[in-house]
Amino acid sequence: MIQIEFSPAEIDALEYERYHYPHPQVQRKMEVLYLKSQGVAHQDIRRIGRICETTLTTYLRQYQEGGVARLKEQHYQGQATALQGHATTLAAHFTAQPPATSAEARQVIIDLTGIERSPTQVRAFLKRLGLRYRKVGYVPGKATTPEKLAAQDTFQHQELEPRLAEAQAGQRTVLFMDAAHFVQGAVLGMLWCFVRLFIASPSGRRRFNVLGALNAVTKEVLTFTNETYITAESVCQLLTQIAAHYAGTAITVVLDNARYQHCALVLSHAATLQIELLFLPAYSPHLNLIERYWRFVRKQCLYSKYYPDFTGFKQAITDCIQTAHTKHHQDLETLLTWNFQSFRKVQISAV
Repeated sequence: MIQIEFSPAEIDALEYERYHYPHPQVQRKMEVLYLKSQGVAHQDIRRIGRICETTLTTYLRQYQEGGVARLKEQHYQGQATALQGHATTLAAHFTAQPPATSAEARQVIIDLTGIERSPTQVRAFLKRLGLRYRKVGYVPGKATTPEKLAAQDTFQHQELEPRLAEAQAGQRTVLFMDAAHFVQGAVLGMLWCFVRLFIASPSGRRRFNVLGALNAVTKEVLTFTNETYITAESVCQLLTQIAAHYAGTAITVVLDNARYQHCALVLSHAATLQIELLFLPAYSPHLNLIERYWRFVRKQCLYSKYYPDFTGFKQAITDCIQTAHTKHHQDLETLLTWNFQSFRKVQISAV
């Protein structure tokens, strides 16, 4: 019989790990060694642990070699599946043509290899290949040409980042401007619920337009709102509001090339107010920080929410915008970082 001396600390460790270690196989090992430390006979240990004599001896030898740490080691990798021999071919195919569902992947595997597996086995195999079920993103169709990418890089590094550095140092106010058009209707979102829930959807297509200017540092937003259209006059009114709110500081407003923002009326009014307008390169919404902010507002106010009247709908959006920079300050600090995505680094699918 194998004789082992256990210290009180080792017994405590075995007693704890037999219940708390996350892997059940390791828990069994700990249970066996704990019973051994309590003087239980080997035949009773085998009966309680439902193991054979060889397995018991293996566990005891492992403990002698390295104590509790040795018992935690797991070297079993499972048997190689028949699909593993086709891993390179399937990985290349799925890289070029990502499947939308595991059922589609299953059929591709059958067509290419003749091997049929259950949906559960297919999902496990896809994960072993390194695939994950991810939501597809999008980029503007004309944003990824070499010329457009070069223009975006030049703008970001030579125009935008120096001004943001000045804003961080308190030498300038940088705001990102854009309009959002909120339509009163059901916006379906995801919820943790026991049964599928349904929300009422108001009739009509009434729209609440918000032209906003987001402070890059404080995350505060100044707005102009209406229920008709955003025009050049709307932009001029918001610029006037910005000039009054940030009087005495250098002001830069980053905005896109929408016609109502790039017209002579807006350019002249900005010059009169001594506000610098910094226009984004074409097809560069990812460089406009307020685009992320509008997604945040929609998620907070609209996803899976019902407003029976238009007044309540507008008020919810207005309240969110007015309080987000204080009520949700930490969330916005994480969301509205100055790390701008580069389309040079994304994989664009032709599917």
